[in-house]
Amino acid sequence: MFKKLAIVFVAVFGVLLAVPTMMPRLAPYFPSWIQPINLGLDLKGGAQLLLEVNTDTMFHDKSVQLYDETRSALVDRNRGIIRFSNLRNNDGVISLTVRDDSEVSKAKGRLKSVLGTGVDVSSSGNVVRVEYTEKQKQEMVQDALSRSIEIVRRRIDALGTKEPSIQSQGGKYILIQLPGVDNPERIKELIGQTAKMTFHLVNENVSPEQLASGHAPNGTMFLPYMESPDQMVPVYSRVEVSGESLKDSQADFDQNNMPVVTTVFDASGARRFAKLTTEHVNERFAIVLDGKVLSAPNIREPIPGGRGQISGGFTLQGAKDLAVLLRSGALPAPLTVIEERTVGAGLGADTIASGKIGSAVGVLFIIVFMILVYGLFGLFADIVLLVNLAMIVGVSAALGATLTLPGIAGIVLTLGMAVDANILPYERIRDEVRAGVPTLRAVDMGFTRSVKTVMDGNLTNLICSLILFEFGAGPIRGFAVTLSIGVITTLFTCLVLSRVMIDWYMNGKNKKIGYIRSK
Repeated sequence: MFKKLAIVFVAVFGVLLAVPTMMPRLAPYFPSWIQPINLGLDLKGGAQLLLEVNTDTMFHDKSVQLYDETRSALVDRNRGIIRFSNLRNNDGVISLTVRDDSEVSKAKGRLKSVLGTGVDVSSSGNVVRVEYTEKQKQEMVQDALSRSIEIVRRRIDALGTKEPSIQSQGGKYILIQLPGVDNPERIKELIGQTAKMTFHLVNENVSPEQLASGHAPNGTMFLPYMESPDQMVPVYSRVEVSGESLKDSQADFDQNNMPVVTTVFDASGARRFAKLTTEHVNERFAIVLDGKVLSAPNIREPIPGGRGQISGGFTLQGAKDLAVLLRSGALPAPLTVIEERTVGAGLGADTIASGKIGSAVGVLFIIVFMILVYGLFGLFADIVLLVNLAMIVGVSAALGATLTLPGIAGIVLTLGMAVDANILPYERIRDEVRAGVPTLRAVDMGFTRSVKTVMDGNLTNLICSLILFEFGAGPIRGFAVTLSIGVITTLFTCLVLSRVMIDWYMNGKNKKIGYIRSK
């Protein structure tokens, strides 16, 4: 008895999960963790962006890094300096000329050991070439794509955007769907910024004439102010502290009640920031974001706690946006919006209305058909079918799944399979009764002998839906999710709940079932 009550409890709980979706007016009376199902872009309307990861820029930055690592490996005083000349970077291929022919093999060996297996080192005479292998380049692209998706997700989540869909598409594209968002301009601005922040010392020795000429001395670069692009700041090329060491950033107000951004560094960044502010008191340092100077304050005193403050004439919204960018991390490569769509909610509303009418008509036909063919047992099947529908919606909402138009198709397909899962045991019961088996025994044999067939058919669908989810994208995955949930709820309602209802009706007695004997 306890087992049967537990089965009924699970069914009732699954139906309750669907009430906020099917009856939105009752949603306020439910706990906060029971929410209506999320609607996808095709049903709710919103914005869709297709972004491209700029791999050319990424490879250029990587080649600059490879150039520096190559030079450092050859001038390592601990291992011995290998003399070379003509060190060049030609479209990602680093080349150099080893002055002493006898040191060519030594140079190659050192470069291979320092640079690792992802770099190909070759030589022709005394000219050594260094470049990334094709496998390493592919891994860089995949890594940049996965990191970009995660960073974009963090930035969008920080804005409070609900139910975003962010996924890779093709080799270097990111598809973003934002249901309910009709103006994606601010989101585009945020996700398009690389948000690479670095701290540099300001070179106070640069004369105004040099600054005006635009010719920066060695080890110095001229960067524009973000608020005043015409005004340049001479900063040393060396990065004193990197934004990768940031642990947290928040928008706040300073003592003059002006918006600022507070920063907190991790242990390593805190040590470097403390060293910077201790050794360079009364000097200026520049806070650089994506190649532009946010501010260049004067270091008044050492800052040992790893906490800093960025001011730059921000508005409150600007401070919040910058805090989001810094907190979510820098993109490994720039992102370019190559396609943008805005989907109106009217189309989704029409689709939902049509779906409701179509589903209602289909369910009504099924109810009438099952009652006409199977009588009282057909009524049991109809009740189980409605419970199954509610459980699919409720479980999907509880899991945070997003309902799309293909998802509705998955629900309809599941209902068809659920009817079939009821018909199979009923027909088996009919065969047993015709053979003269007592009704109670026939019911038991009908469910027992048909369970394998029902399980085989549904598990096959489950395997197919899991494959679709793993290798599909976008609407295909939405279809796979609802189909997978539907298979599990169908097995529960049709094989377990249906049996409990029939057992309670039979109540341990061999009641006659007229619809079976008349066939």
